[in-house]
Amino acid sequence: MAHETAGRNDAETRGTEAAGRRPATPVTARNASRRQLLAATTAAGLGLLTACGGTSSGAGSASRASPPGEPGSSASAGSGSPGPSASASSDRPEKRRRRPELPRGGRELFPRYRLVGFCGLPGAAALGRLGTGDPARRAAEAEKVAHSYAAGREPLPVLELLATVANSSAGADGMYRSRTPASTIRRFHRVARDRRALLLLNIQPGRADVLGEVKALHDWLVHPDVGIALDPEWEMDPGQVPGDTYGHTDGRELTEVARYLSGLVEKHDLPQKPLVFHQVATSVVGRESALRPQPGVALIKSADGIGSPGLKRGTWHKLVDGLSEGLHTGFKLFYEEDAEGSRLMTPKEVLALRPQPEYVMYE
Repeated sequence: MAHETAGRNDAETRGTEAAGRRPATPVTARNASRRQLLAATTAAGLGLLTACGGTSSGAGSASRASPPGEPGSSASAGSGSPGPSASASSDRPEKRRRRPELPRGGRELFPRYRLVGFCGLPGAAALGRLGTGDPARRAAEAEKVAHSYAAGREPLPVLELLATVANSSAGADGMYRSRTPASTIRRFHRVARDRRALLLLNIQPGRADVLGEVKALHDWLVHPDVGIALDPEWEMDPGQVPGDTYGHTDGRELTEVARYLSGLVEKHDLPQKPLVFHQVATSVVGRESALRPQPGVALIKSADGIGSPGLKRGTWHKLVDGLSEGLHTGFKLFYEEDAEGSRLMTPKEVLALRPQPEYVMYE
């Protein structure tokens, strides 16, 4: 089965090289039909979201998402982030403000915690487990899975919600992406807070500017329990269409995003923020040596890709050998696709990888 899957992978490499001007060099078994399904399903899923959850922010708009708090409340209400200062006319002595912390305490993610969770988008089941059923139940399930990965660390559940979604159609502004409605992000942020979990906002930028998409999420990122995950596989050059070829990023662009997040951490006295970048192939992240760690930001390189346990281990070694200094590691599993013709890796097998993954995400 491993030889059969590897053969499909070679065929995909040849097809991808013919599809775009920047050939991808996949190292995992991810077939073209699944990529096309994902692109088509995202568009359908976003349509369902818009119909039931409000209107997404305009694709070409420079305005930010609606504030995360309840109407009439400040953006930091209930988040543990800095609140309004005491009134100058108050006779009571001002209390020292407690510094914002991570959902389960402290201000540093590693080495205290191991992050484990689900990703997805409501209404688009093909995009991950988080998008199926009741979000609160999925969050409770993620916590159970997280405990199976503790291995001497404290488990910290993660909800990785797709906030910018690559589409197979250009859209009104030609950016090949849609933004998830603020009402949906708000709903998942409440669920994350109820479960004392992290909310990661995943960005599949299409042809949009990555840093611009991150900045559009500013009003969520000022919370101490919200971070960013980037999916550069879906970051397209001009003339490229999501689903037809692998996209790419590089170390300089990742540093720009990390520097922006670091600025928010400093300005709002936030705890360390995770910045995940999922990598399905070596070609997806170029010039990694140009990536510079930033204060207050935990950089996590997550090995993506579908296949048997043997193929996934091979992908892992290709992507993490010679890991740049300051990077933490992540590992992605697919409940359905990994099990097709093979089986899903167990927590014990995942924890046997070296270096040991510090973020484990299930799609």
